[in-house]
Amino acid sequence: MRRSSPGAQPLPATGDRHDWDTIKKLIPYLWAYKWRVLFALTCLISAKFANVSVPLVFKQLVDGLDISREQAFIVVPAALLVAYGVLRFSTSLLTELRELVFARVTQEAVREISLQVFGHLHALSLRFHLERQTGGLTRDIERGTRSIGSLISYTLYSILPTFVEISLVIGILLVKYEPSFAIITLLTLAIYVTFTFKVTNWRTALRRQANELDSAANARAIDSLINYETVKYFNNEYFEARRYDTELAKWTAAQIRNQKSLSYLNIGQAAIIAVGVTAMMWRAALGVANGSMTLGDLVLVNAFLIQLYIPLNFLGVLYREIRQALTDIERMFGLMGTHREVADAPDARALARGPASVRFDQVRFAYEPSRQILHDVDFAIPAGKTVAVVGHSGSGKSTLARLLFRFYDVQGGAVRINDQDIRGLTQDSLRAAIGIVPQDTVLFNDTLFYNIQYGRPDASKEEVEAAASAAQLDDFIARLPDGWNTRVGERGLKLSGGEKQRVAIARTLLKNPDILIFDEATSALDSKTEKAIQAQLEAAARGRTTLVIAHRLSTVMNADEIIVLDQGRILERGGHGELLAKAGAYAQMWALQQEEREAEEEAA
Repeated sequence: MRRSSPGAQPLPATGDRHDWDTIKKLIPYLWAYKWRVLFALTCLISAKFANVSVPLVFKQLVDGLDISREQAFIVVPAALLVAYGVLRFSTSLLTELRELVFARVTQEAVREISLQVFGHLHALSLRFHLERQTGGLTRDIERGTRSIGSLISYTLYSILPTFVEISLVIGILLVKYEPSFAIITLLTLAIYVTFTFKVTNWRTALRRQANELDSAANARAIDSLINYETVKYFNNEYFEARRYDTELAKWTAAQIRNQKSLSYLNIGQAAIIAVGVTAMMWRAALGVANGSMTLGDLVLVNAFLIQLYIPLNFLGVLYREIRQALTDIERMFGLMGTHREVADAPDARALARGPASVRFDQVRFAYEPSRQILHDVDFAIPAGKTVAVVGHSGSGKSTLARLLFRFYDVQGGAVRINDQDIRGLTQDSLRAAIGIVPQDTVLFNDTLFYNIQYGRPDASKEEVEAAASAAQLDDFIARLPDGWNTRVGERGLKLSGGEKQRVAIARTLLKNPDILIFDEATSALDSKTEKAIQAQLEAAARGRTTLVIAHRLSTVMNADEIIVLDQGRILERGGHGELLAKAGAYAQMWALQQEEREAEEEAA
């Protein structure tokens, strides 16, 4: 089991919060559309001025109507009625205009961040992807991108307008009425906000725990579904259901605790608001009774309280959601901050296409310090030649392919192409020059045409068909009802092993690489299919620099050089006949495999 590297743990610790750092990282994406942002803020402030002006105009209307019915329409200026309607409409108009203008800012920010996260995940090392859980990772990305829109919506459309309106209302109360009105309002707000923040901070830990359990349950479900065949092979449907239910039970308990805390928060908020409203109305009623305030003033104070009460009633929910959105965004930015174990050097050069020689120069490598995989491995593959590496499982053969692709960097020595250390080359140009036919060919859940064209996405239909023909897929595709449009299923499960290998050969030929790697390309196939595939592999390797990693020695007999690897060290090297003549490890492996082949043929 490989030890987890520091770069493979992208998510922040549960108890740590970096809200301001998260906001600072988010702001540049929004500020890229600064004129839209500024215009939206202007609409926001204008809408709040219009909203606060409505009760003021309404007060004038009420005071104007506080006379005999016959004189009402004479006294009330028609302009006030028009102003009242215009202000009501202006509030809605400016609000919608703000959202319309800011929509592009939000969606473009989500798009840009999603693209960067996607690109960064593809740039991370193989170690990260071997240790990650796909379900939890996709859920973190999904929640993070969704939370960007939520955060902007809550802050720009709810929190910021509320504070602007509170400031305007407090200012009006201080100017027009006794200080007691502003004091009661401020005191109520202070108690409300303090209570909300304290309880919400407590609830954040519960919500975070619920999210962790949600991700764990989702990862468990996806992992089980990905391994659908294995579950069926061992008749473990009920076992998987029980494991999933165990995770769901933990999540359910966390959600119930979360709901209880929400009820406690809502009851406390309602009590604080009720006391504040009662105190304000009692004070206004006294003012009307002693003549210091008019009926219009009472209506004005009541209207202000209603306007403040509605958004304040959701302040706790908004604060909680903002905190949660920041947590989710932080987790996603944590993915973007994951260390790239393999990165291009600042002065990296592009590898020139053309004939390529490969050299493993005294290479030492270990996935973890306590277990060395390769020990001073040294061999070369001249341009256009084929070198095979054979050995028992665990000898380090497949590690050579991973190092050549630079999925990992060596800890000693160097891997060179045309005498250039690949650490000084750009990864893009390096991998463009290498093609691989792996032991386990994984296909996309798409059509045959798509999977072959994936070798070179800009290839024409004629080029794809030519590659398929070279891999002897013509007859197979012609027999299919949907032909090229046949979908291959998840990971290519609708195809047989030989068919998948032919698809892998076709898309590698379409890529037209200078260097080829066959990593146990036929080990999972039966003898008949192996012979058919082997001929195509040899044809594909003709004229190319080829590294063959194999367990079955019959597939490497024609290699220019065969290297026997054992526990990360080279034991023997030479041609097929030369190694048999030495009567060493290779000869013993050959004899053993010949006996196994004869036994299989007799059994058949």
